[in-house]
Order: sequence, then C-alpha cells, then structure tokens
Amino acid sequence: MKITSILSFGGTGAGERPSRRRRLAGMSVGLVYLCFPVLDIVTGEVTGAAAFWGALGLAAYIASFLTTALTPRDYGELTPLTWCFMGATTILAVVLPFFFGGGWLTLPIYTTVVYSMALRPLPAMLGMLAMGAVVVLIGLLEEHDPASTVVLLFQVATLGVLFMSVRNTRMLVVQLRQAQEEVARLAAGEERLRIARDLHDLLGHSLSLIVLKSELAGRLAENGSARAVAEIHDIESVARQALVEVRDAVSGYRQRGLAGELDGARAALEAAGTQVTVRIAGTPLPEALDGLLGWAVREGATNVIRHARATRCVIDVTHDGEATTLEIVDDGRGASPYGPGSGLNGLTERVAAAGGTVSAGPRESGFALRIAVPAAGGPGA
Repeated sequence: MKITSILSFGGTGAGERPSRRRRLAGMSVGLVYLCFPVLDIVTGEVTGAAAFWGALGLAAYIASFLTTALTPRDYGELTPLTWCFMGATTILAVVLPFFFGGGWLTLPIYTTVVYSMALRPLPAMLGMLAMGAVVVLIGLLEEHDPASTVVLLFQVATLGVLFMSVRNTRMLVVQLRQAQEEVARLAAGEERLRIARDLHDLLGHSLSLIVLKSELAGRLAENGSARAVAEIHDIESVARQALVEVRDAVSGYRQRGLAGELDGARAALEAAGTQVTVRIAGTPLPEALDGLLGWAVREGATNVIRHARATRCVIDVTHDGEATTLEIVDDGRGASPYGPGSGLNGLTERVAAAGGTVSAGPRESGFALRIAVPAAGGPGA
C-alpha cells in the first residue's frame, strides 16, 4: 500500500491544492531564518560579484528547496525529478556556506529538514549526519566561534529528529484515515450482505405462502367456492405483512421472535396442506436465541413448503438452560431441500456466529433440520 508523503508545515494531504497552499504558507514563514544571508548582502558584508553570485545562489536554493518540498511523491519513493531538486538543494547547501560562511550555515539546517520529511528514517539520519559534518567542517575552516558551531550542530540534530517525528506522525494519521475508510467499506459490505440475507429469508417465506394461497384461491374460484374471497384477503394480508417486514429488515429494526415465526410457519404449512405439530419444552429462551431460532423456523418452514411435498411436519424446540435445540422434521421426499442455497448458508452463518451448529439430511422417511446452540449463544456471542 502506498502512502502519500506529507512534507513541511501544514496540510494533511487531504485535497492536494489546499494542502499545497498551506504548506507553502508555512514554509514561507519558516524561511525567515534565511534573513541572515540576505543581511550579509544587504549590509554590504558581501559585495561586488560575490554579492551577485550569492544572491543568485540563494534564490536558486530557495526555489530548489520549495520545489523539493512541494513535489508530489509516495512515501520513501522519490521521483527522478524530486531527486534532482534534492541534489541541487544539497549542493547549494554545501557550496554557498563554504564560500560565504557565517549566516549561510542556516542552509544545511533547512536541508536537514528536507531529508527528515522526504526520506525514510535511515537515509534521513545519514543526511542529517552529513549536514552536521558540513557545519563542523566549515566552522573549522572559517575559524568560527566554537560555541556558534555547537549551537548550529545542535540545531541540525534536534530539527532533524523533530521533523522525522513529525513525518512519522503524519504517516500514522494517513494510515489511520485509510484504515477508517477500509473499516467503513467493510461495514458497508457487511450491511449489504445482512440486507440480502434478511430479504431472502423474509421474501422466500412470504412469497411461498402467497403462491400457495393464490393457487388455492384459483382452484376455489373455478369451483365457485366463497372461500376464494377469504383466500384472496389472506394473500393481501401476507403481502402487506411482507412489505412491513422488508422495510423493517432494511432499517435494521426487525425483532420478530420465535413465537411469531412459529405461528407464521404453522399458517403457511397448513395452507400448503401439511399437518403441523409444534412442541416446546424447557424454560423461556433468552432474547438473542429467541430471534435466532425465529429465523431458523422461518427458513426451515419455507424450504419444507417449497421442496419437501410433506403431509406432516414436526417442530421441536428444547431449552434446558445449558443448550437449545431446534428440530424440524417432515415426511416428505427425503432429498435435501436445503442445499446448496443461500437460505441454508445464511442460517448456518447466523448459528455459527452464536457458537452453534447446523445439521441437515434425509431420514428413512422425510428430512430433518437440526440446530444446536449453547444457552449463552446469540449473535455476536
């Protein structure tokens, strides 16, 4: 993963144009210490051709320094153009103090800042040592006050370390923002999966019931039975309920529990001509398990209606305080009506998240779906 490098003062890399303006403004303030070589020229300490070349060299250094600082690049991966400008900055930071001395020794300090903000830690440290050596060497050659040389050397070291820390901090900020964006992307993907899974569970059950009742209403209408009107009203009611449940699922507020799903499964199976027996044993279920088993009953009943062609279905729920089991057994065709499909996959994911297991397979006569979940289970357990 490439991380955009942030150099100099101001800006966090968000929005390249505003960031560059802020960085340029910050560096313009920071360049105030170049007043010392400027004063050498203005006050006449450097005169004649030396003043001309000094002014030209100083202008070239400032241009090279700013261009190096503002050139877009990836962290630790400078472009050839940036290397050229950094090389020019380095040469000028060595040559100009060598010829003019005095206040021109601020140039190696600025160059150290460039190294610290643009290079990886090891090359930046080597550059800092090189600029420190330049300060010491020129101080000895020009016979500067040892105290002044020590102060300049101290500035090279402290500013180099300081801006390396600033660079590292800003890299961490960029990485944090990228991590936040990745978390948001993953959360959005997970939410899409949740909605898709919930819609499958909801619509599969409701649409199966609507199809069955529509077929029944059609047959009754052909025979002139008055029950056709009642079945049509039931279809309308189921469709309206499905619409409400879809809205709730999309909003994330759907809280229909086991009792409601058992009633719905009984109604749907009986409408399909399947005799239903529901047996519940044990203490009341915890809220998390109540919702989980509600989803399981919905999925199991839907698949019995769709695939089993059963005449009898038994739903057993047992909760003994330590474990909870749900079994849905039918006397249908016996071939697996559950897989491979998104319904069983989604149910398996839900149960696995609660620390439970799902098993499904044919029996001597019919098919059985069994779910076992620890009493402490539940989504997110």
